[in-house]
Amino acid sequence: MLREVTATRYLTPLRSGGSVPGVVEADDLGTYVVKFTGAAQGRKALVAEVIVGELARALGLRFPELVLVRFDPGLGADEPHQEVRDLLDASGGVNLGMDYLPGAKDFTPEVAETFDVDPVEAGRIVWLDALTVNVDRTVHSSNLMVWPTFGTVPPRLWLIDHGAALVFHHRWDSAAPQKAYDFRHHALGRYAPDTRAADAELAPRVTGELLRRIVAEVPDAWLADDPEFATPDEARSAYVDHLHARVRASAAWLPTDFPSGEELAGEEARRRARTRQGRPDWLKTVPDLHGKPAAEQDWSVHLQ
Repeated sequence: MLREVTATRYLTPLRSGGSVPGVVEADDLGTYVVKFTGAAQGRKALVAEVIVGELARALGLRFPELVLVRFDPGLGADEPHQEVRDLLDASGGVNLGMDYLPGAKDFTPEVAETFDVDPVEAGRIVWLDALTVNVDRTVHSSNLMVWPTFGTVPPRLWLIDHGAALVFHHRWDSAAPQKAYDFRHHALGRYAPDTRAADAELAPRVTGELLRRIVAEVPDAWLADDPEFATPDEARSAYVDHLHARVRASAAWLPTDFPSGEELAGEEARRRARTRQGRPDWLKTVPDLHGKPAAEQDWSVHLQ
């Protein structure tokens, strides 16, 4: 089961995501990035975080430890932004924390240009995302971190942020285990991910027993609000049954077609060109407020 800790200090909000997680210190002397139950995404985002994150760890992928964080809203009394205080006030009780990776860097397109990812590792990550329908690991928003970034230990990819996965649990009546999704623009598509090798390796390991153990770690309170099910255990069974059926149907959804790095660069260049062409003339010739004639400037840098 996930460890439970108690937050002792609220440090700062993180505004890089729509859920506005916060960095907290806890009574085990650890530091965690906490996603709050009062966030607009709702508790299903936390359910997805637990199921996909723990499945990633069970399959040997690098994912920070998850803990349940008991949070007192009074810890955020000095937060200056009202919307963040409202979030904290709505999140008393048990929330979800992820071990903080100090100094970790986002896996951005610029980092991807110089970072080497083995096709086997890329295939495993893409396979997990396809199984759990995580459509939020793209070239524009990778939800991957590079860590460590100091010392002599070589940097590695770490998975984070799976709140947008398991999209089927928002519409159980239309959930289809064999459904394929578009993963051509996955953040790791440029590395020729070997998804067939990943399927052969990982699919046999995703058993009903493993799924039941993982889903059991989701707190009852995060499942009790789903109107589709009478009890939390009934909801757990639905997750287990759907994911187990989906892994057995991998031949129908396994992504294998990814654009090359050159093709992605070409698509991005065309996107930027369309964006510039669609701008009004006055925005294409913004005057130089520092005195340099507009005709002498390369405005494409500012309009990207």
